[in-house]
Amino acid sequence: MHIIFFDQPGADDISLCGGKAASLGRLASTNKVPPGFCLTVNAYQKWLATGSNEMPDEIASKIRDAYAGLEEVCGEPNVPVAVRSSAVDEDGSGESFAGLHDTYLNIIGAESVTGAVIECWRSLRIQRALDYRTARGLKTSTPMMGVAVQQLVLADVSAVAFSANPISGDWTEVVINANYGLGEAVVSGATTPDTIVVKKDDPSQQEVTIGSKEIMTVRTDSGTTEKSVPSTMRGQPALTSEQAREIAALAQRLEEQHGWPIDLECAIHGSQLYLLQCRPITTL
Repeated sequence: MHIIFFDQPGADDISLCGGKAASLGRLASTNKVPPGFCLTVNAYQKWLATGSNEMPDEIASKIRDAYAGLEEVCGEPNVPVAVRSSAVDEDGSGESFAGLHDTYLNIIGAESVTGAVIECWRSLRIQRALDYRTARGLKTSTPMMGVAVQQLVLADVSAVAFSANPISGDWTEVVINANYGLGEAVVSGATTPDTIVVKKDDPSQQEVTIGSKEIMTVRTDSGTTEKSVPSTMRGQPALTSEQAREIAALAQRLEEQHGWPIDLECAIHGSQLYLLQCRPITTL
């Protein structure tokens, strides 16, 4: 099996889809997760066996079919997608691999998706990822990777939330970092987001620290770029108190489902909150 949609059997299998995609496969049935599919480790192995940088014709054909299927599900031709690495030992309870493997946003068309998938596969063996593995006693000879291809949410605001305070270790608080636009500026640390601390036992208690929010990640015709946030928006909170409560409630629910504190990425478009990623907090 080379491609599995998030709502199909097997999509929650870490050994087949990798940590990030398997998490989406588990959560898609009970949360607002944008639709998508995963290229399994079998596809990666088939590409690796070619010994070249070219996508095997069989896999390329399957990507074209899967992308067409996603267009149909989304009701949108040339649907923009996020292409994200999903190593088998990524986003686990011990290691996060945060930022070590590649992610590509606003990818349009099956051929572009194919190219982004190859770049994700190639990032499995870049030096910084191998050094990370070596330092933690993980396999460097035969790591495996899936790749998640998911409809891109055209986010008005993106946020990263922790169901326990990652600085103080306080499990009674949810900490949210939020910024305008797509989530890359927050995840990469390229900007100073707002920080909202929400008390779990009383979500109306919110400590809000307005970040400078210098830049935001926005779509372009051929990908994404960083754009200055208008000065009038920088001093305003990116999230309303109601949106912060909704994100905090989602973080608490996922923590209860998983049985341990979690780190999630989410996006808001219009009035809808979307869950994009969920993994254990590995720093507590």
